[in-house]
Amino acid sequence: MAVQAANINTKGVAQNTYDAIVIGSGISGGWAAKELCDKGLKTLVLERGRNVEHNKDYPTATKDLWEFPHRGNMTRQFLKDNPLISKAAGYGEDTAHFFIKDKDHPYVQEKPFDWIRGYQVGGKSLTWGRACQRWSNFEFTAPSRYGYGLDWPIRYEDVATWYSHVEKFAGVCGNKDGIEAMPDGEFLPPFDLNCVEAHVQKTIKNYFPDRHLVQARWAHITKPTETHLKLGRGKCQARNLCMRGCPYGAYFSSVSATLPWAARTGNLTVRPFSVVHSVLYDEQKSKAIGVRVIDAQTKATTDYFARIIFVNASALNSNLILLNSTSKRFPNGLGNDNGLMGKFVAFHNYRANVHAEIPGFEDKYYFGRNPTEPIIANYRNLHKQDTDYVGGFTTFMGAHRTRGNTVGLTDEIGADYKEALSIPGGWRVYMYMQGETIPKESNHVRLSKTEKDQWGIPLLVTSVAYDDNDEKMIKDFLAQSTAMMEKAGCINIQQHDSKQAPGLDIHEMGGIRMGHDPKTSLLNKHNQLHHCQNVFVTDGACMTSTGNQSPSILYMALTARAVNHAAEEMKKGNL
Repeated sequence: MAVQAANINTKGVAQNTYDAIVIGSGISGGWAAKELCDKGLKTLVLERGRNVEHNKDYPTATKDLWEFPHRGNMTRQFLKDNPLISKAAGYGEDTAHFFIKDKDHPYVQEKPFDWIRGYQVGGKSLTWGRACQRWSNFEFTAPSRYGYGLDWPIRYEDVATWYSHVEKFAGVCGNKDGIEAMPDGEFLPPFDLNCVEAHVQKTIKNYFPDRHLVQARWAHITKPTETHLKLGRGKCQARNLCMRGCPYGAYFSSVSATLPWAARTGNLTVRPFSVVHSVLYDEQKSKAIGVRVIDAQTKATTDYFARIIFVNASALNSNLILLNSTSKRFPNGLGNDNGLMGKFVAFHNYRANVHAEIPGFEDKYYFGRNPTEPIIANYRNLHKQDTDYVGGFTTFMGAHRTRGNTVGLTDEIGADYKEALSIPGGWRVYMYMQGETIPKESNHVRLSKTEKDQWGIPLLVTSVAYDDNDEKMIKDFLAQSTAMMEKAGCINIQQHDSKQAPGLDIHEMGGIRMGHDPKTSLLNKHNQLHHCQNVFVTDGACMTSTGNQSPSILYMALTARAVNHAAEEMKKGNL
C-alpha cells in the first residue's frame, strides 16, 4: 500500500482530493477501504498512529517466553505509569506495542470508564478477540418489542448477505448448528471440542434442551480458500499467540487482509500519523467536503477532500470527531440537530464468570493451544421476556488441564517439582458472560470545555455506568452457569463478579445511532447522517443497541453494505 510522508506541503486542493476518505484503519475502516477500492474509488485512509505492515511489524510473533526480559510481564514502574491500559485483556510484554500509553492519550472520566485503545494502522483489529457470532432478528427487534430502546431501521434479512460476504473473505471457522438465536454463516471447519467440553455440551443438551453449546465461530482460517491463499494467508497453527500479530495471516486483521487487498487495486493511499481534527462542511453545497488533519509528529494542519467520507475511528473517537466538526449550520457537531450525538452510549457486560474443577478425564488431553472458545448462544428473553431484566447474554465456555500435578509438594524447586510439572494436572472448566446493556441518554460522552490534547483538540469526557438491569443479569448468569456446571459434575464451583468499570470489555457502542426518525437518531438505515448524507458511520458508534454477540462481524457487514449503497448513489449523482 502507498504510505505518504508524514509532512505534506499542500500545493492546492487537487493533489489532496480523493473519491473517498476513510477515518480509521481498524476492523471497519479496513473494510471500508477494501470495498471502496474494489469499486474503483481512489481512497485515502487516515490513521492517527504509526504504520504497521503484516509480518514485518510483528516483533514478538515468534518469540518464546524466556526471550522476553521479564517473561512477558510488565515492570512495576510501567504498571504504575499505565494503570489503565495494562488492564486490557491480553496485554503484556509481548503485545504492549499494539496499545497506547496512558499519558499520551488522556481523557476525562466523569464516571469510571476504562477506554482501551490501540493507535496504529490496523487499530484494534490486531488485538481483537475474533469471536464472530451473527445477530438474529431477536436482537434487531428486542429493544422495541420490550420497550427498552429505539427500533433498528434494519432487520437480519437486510444484512444476511453481507454477513456472508465478509465471512467468506475474513475466514470464519464454525459449524452450522441451526440455532435461531445465532444464525449460521459461511464457515470453515471448526476446532474440535476437547473431551470435557464435549461432555458439558452433552449434559446441557440433556438437562437444558433450550440451550445450545456449540463450537466456536471465530475469525481463524482452518482451511484456506483461494481468496485467502492469494493474500498469503494460511492455516491457523493453534499457537494462541494471536495478539502478537499472526505471521501466518490465519486470524483476520486489517493489515493481513483488507488493506493489502485494497492496495492491490492501486486505489489505496494510507496516511499514518494523521490525527483527524474534524470533518469539513460546506454551507453553500450543504454537504461535507473533506477532513482536517493534524500531523501527529509535526502538528502541521492539512485539509483533504472527497465526495464521500466514512467515519470509522472506533466508537468513542468517531463521536469525538463529529462533535468537534462544528459549523454555522451544525454548531453542536456535524448532523447533530437533535442534540443526541454522544448519548445512548453502551457496552458489553463482562463482569461475571464461574470457574470449577471437574473430576475424571485424566487419561485424555488435547492438541495445541486452541485460540477459540465454545459458545452457549443466548437463551434469555427471546420469543418473550422470561426474566426480571431485559436483554440477553452470550456465554463463553472452555475446559483445560492445569499445569503440573504438584499436589502435596511444598517446595517449588528441585527434581521432584520438575518431575511433577511434566505430569498434567486436573481439568478445570470456566464460563463467562458477554451481556447486553441498555443504551440510556444519561450514558454519554461529550467534549471537555476546558481541557485539550497536545493537538489542540478537546478531550473526551466519559460518563457511563451500570444500572439495575445489569445487576439482575449478572445474578441470573451466575445462577444459571452454576446450575449447568453442577449437572456436568463439576466440583468446587466458584462464582465471581469482577466489578470492573465499563469500557474494559472494549465493545463500546452508540452515540451516533441508527434509526428511522431524524428526531431520535443520527443515522439512517444505510449508516448515513440524516442531515449530511455523504458522511457514513459504520463502526461501533452506529449501534442502536448492543445485542449480546461480539459486534465486530456486524460492523464489517454494515460497512460493506454502506459502501455498496454509497457507490450506487455516487453513480446516480446523488452523492
